Amino acid sequence: MTRKELALKVKIAKPVTAGNYPSVFDYCIGRCRHSSASVVHENAYLSEFHHCFSTSSNFSGFSSAQLEPRLAGINIIIGRQGESCDSACKSDGQSCVPNKLALLNQCDIIQKYMSCKGACLSSIGADQPAEVVEDAPKYMNPGACLYTRTESILSCEGSHSHTRRLCPCA
Repeated sequence: MTRKELALKVKIAKPVTAGNYPSVFDYCIGRCRHSSASVVHENAYLSEFHHCFSTSSNFSGFSSAQLEPRLAGINIIIGRQGESCDSACKSDGQSCVPNKLALLNQCDIIQKYMSCKGACLSSIGADQPAEVVEDAPKYMNPGACLYTRTESILSCEGSHSHTRRLCPCA
C-alpha cells in the first residue's frame, strides 16, 4: 500500500550520509524494524504479522472510495457525549462491530461524519475515533477530532466524559 515514489525518496540515516531505499520492500522492512508501533523490547516484533507503517501520521493506504465496500452493512453512528460505542449502538437496536473501529480511526473518515472544528489530533485512548465536545476544558482542544496510532487499544467499551464517539454498528 506504500506509494513507490514516496518510499524511494525517503532518506536513510543522517542527511549528510543518507542514502535512499532501493525498493518499496526495503523501505517497508526499515519502517517495521524502526517503528515503536511494531516492536517490543527493542528487537521482538509485537505481532507475528509484520506491517509496513506509512510516514504519514494517519494514512491507511485506503481512499474513502476503497473503504466504502469494507464498511458495507455497517451503520456509522455518532454517540452522545461520554457514551461508549456499545451503548450508542445498543440504543439504536444494534451491536458495535469492534473490527471496524480501525477503519473509522482515520482523519478523513472522522471528518466526513463529524464537524472537527479543531484539528485532527493523535491521542491515546480506547474512546477513539472521537470528537472532543465544545464545552470541554481548553487544554483538551474542544472541537478537535481524535484518532489513535495504537489501534490495539480501540474498544467498543471505551468512553470519555468529554468526547463523542464515531461508532461502527450492525
